Amino acid sequence: MASVTGSWSDRARNPPIPPNSGSGVCMMNTSWRDNQHPSFILFISSFLSANSYRLNFLPIAPDFIFNNGGLSVAFIFVMNWDSDNGSAVFNRAEKLKRQFRHLYVVVSVPTREQNDSFNHSYFKYAVELGSPTFVPVRDPEMGFEKIVKIAHARGVCKRQDAISMMKNEREQAVQGMDLFLRVVTSIPGIDNHDANAVTIFSLSEAIVYRYVVDDGSKLEGSFLGQKTDYARDEHHQTLYDTFPASLIKLGEI
Repeated sequence: MASVTGSWSDRARNPPIPPNSGSGVCMMNTSWRDNQHPSFILFISSFLSANSYRLNFLPIAPDFIFNNGGLSVAFIFVMNWDSDNGSAVFNRAEKLKRQFRHLYVVVSVPTREQNDSFNHSYFKYAVELGSPTFVPVRDPEMGFEKIVKIAHARGVCKRQDAISMMKNEREQAVQGMDLFLRVVTSIPGIDNHDANAVTIFSLSEAIVYRYVVDDGSKLEGSFLGQKTDYARDEHHQTLYDTFPASLIKLGEI
């Protein structure tokens, strides 16, 4: 047992995932913990700490739940495959997949016989591909490394999706502004300079500036702010004299 413990300690000190890659939370089922050797729990704790995960022990339904990047990923961790308990594993997976959108079942199959038995059971129970995803591994430490890698990868994808969404929203905003400017510049007498001024003033103010302020016969003085009330009256009259009522009603002007 000492050699195995040493191996776990070495893997914990030299994790394959880059340090500070997680910065998330790992919740471990207390019942699952109580059925494991203390040395393996120590390995898990050290491995999580090295990858910036905080470990909590809770009475949860799966064996593990990782929260990384705002995404929860659940895991069933079968430490040593036993064909006699196969039905219990698959029934549990079927139940939990209804509760967790992202569920993985990691199964340790150290021998060829166990691997063959697992494959036979997988097809026997007609598991829908990827619902949930089963991950066979050679040993428990590799299994837990797989768990952390999967949780980390899902978190990264979640963050990238959020970034992509923000980029798409910015692109849509820019496209909307371009369309808006094209509509504005289609109004007779308003050029690109006037249209861009709309981002600072309201469109109505821009029209007043163009059709009222520039017309000395309608507004005395060169400063709109000096004739606020008069400018508003002239603005409304100019709108209805110049543009269709339907366009004004729709808020296009």
